Amino acid sequence: MTYVNPDPEPDRTTGLTPGGGVPPGETPPGESSMSEAGPWEGNNPPRGWAKAPLTVILALVVLVAAGFLGYALVLML
Repeated sequence: MTYVNPDPEPDRTTGLTPGGGVPPGETPPGESSMSEAGPWEGNNPPRGWAKAPLTVILALVVLVAAGFLGYALVLML
């Protein structure tokens, strides 16, 4: 098995200057220079909980609390 060096050879790698640096325009722009950076100003969804999921969660909480209460009453008898 022969060993292959994973590092590129600097004199044969495209996009590098003779000193090993990268010329301008060779790297992608930073996030702040992109045109679509920042919060999206379109149709934002409503904030807060929807009524159906909140109702289901509250019903489950009431059922679990009633189960604990019933279990405690059975233990006291």
